[in-house]
Amino acid sequence: MSGTRTIEVQLSTTGLAPDGTPQRVPLAVDTAGHLVPVGAALPAVEPDLGGEHMLINIGPQHPATHGVLRLVLELDGETVVRCTPHIGYLHCGFEKIGEYRQYNQIIPWTDREDYLNSIGNNVAFVLSAERLFGIEITPRCTVLRVIAMELSRIISHLVWVGTTAIDIGAFTPFLWAFQERENVYNLLEGWVGARLTTSATRVGGMAADLPDGWLDGLRNFVRTFPRTIDEVDRMLTKNGIWVGRTLGLGAMGAAEAVNHGLSGPMLRASGVAYDVRKDEPYLDYETYDFDVPVGTAGDVYDRYLVRMEELRQSVRILEQAMRRLPDGPVNVDDPRVILPPKHKATSGMESMIHHFKLVMEGPRPPIGECYVPVESPKGEKGYYLVSDGTSKPVRWRIRPPSFVNLSAIPKMVEGHLLSDVIAINASIDIVMGEIDR
Repeated sequence: MSGTRTIEVQLSTTGLAPDGTPQRVPLAVDTAGHLVPVGAALPAVEPDLGGEHMLINIGPQHPATHGVLRLVLELDGETVVRCTPHIGYLHCGFEKIGEYRQYNQIIPWTDREDYLNSIGNNVAFVLSAERLFGIEITPRCTVLRVIAMELSRIISHLVWVGTTAIDIGAFTPFLWAFQERENVYNLLEGWVGARLTTSATRVGGMAADLPDGWLDGLRNFVRTFPRTIDEVDRMLTKNGIWVGRTLGLGAMGAAEAVNHGLSGPMLRASGVAYDVRKDEPYLDYETYDFDVPVGTAGDVYDRYLVRMEELRQSVRILEQAMRRLPDGPVNVDDPRVILPPKHKATSGMESMIHHFKLVMEGPRPPIGECYVPVESPKGEKGYYLVSDGTSKPVRWRIRPPSFVNLSAIPKMVEGHLLSDVIAINASIDIVMGEIDR
């Protein structure tokens, strides 16, 4: 990256003007990557004193690795010379387990891949399964799934901004973010009866329709939530410490980001306006009015700005979804995949047999394969399924954005200080469940 970028900070340690009054010190990143006050001379080059490089471990038990990630760092003093990530400490085995489960039985495992995007993963998986089955969902189900995915995006970004703030030293925004996260979990609990691991979808529909009065709670959240976004924005965006710990770190140009396969906010922060909702639409996203925020420098600061704006865009999408939510059934009228109503299963022999066979044997899609990508909070999330005509997939393959985005960390941290590794790693926004899957 070239050129100098200046951020006029509002919350910072003050200097003194010649008349003795406090003055703000704007910060900039010069072409060499140094963070300096605007107009200041470059720091003097330190003499080469020699010495041996040192190897240290960050993780796999470390609060700033956000899971069982182990980073082996080779340091020259406090400068990172090389970074080697080790990811094999979780051993979930989701993809292999899925080959021994019926399609609806796989849904609870998708909760646990990225547990900050549980209901979003639920939706993504059944979209892939429904393409395999050749099922068209109902208009009401389509809008409900959009609501679910945008609420899940908000949850994930709130956890990211809260925990990243703690990593860098700001505790208060964490409290604000997690309070709003609890408000969303209250909504999800009222809808499907679960908070973290929702298992909210079924092939062909949803586990439950909205209860009476649920939309009133969502409207209240959509009305009040932007105030919290603005509060976090005021606290961090022009805070001298926040800017100093994020500006110019882990910068990736557009070509580099594409070459590393980055997606989601990681890619858009580098100036590439790729969003699966726009470029490969699903769930009628092409009919919604929302913007795709992009950055210019591709550094930690831009990734923060992109995610903050995505929170606002999710609110816009939720407002539109509530206005267009139609009446009607939430599940398709297809006895191959949808259970009969419970009152029929407990009162009619044919319905009871149908219920029994569908649960015990499972629905059977035709022979074939498919891949369906969605825009998860962390980037492009895709599920690849192969069917041999039985009730269980021959192959279930996950395209996890956390895994692909994390692969760029050796490039991003090289040449930075040890303390900067924490901020750069946090900016990737990983969940180890979908990495060591």
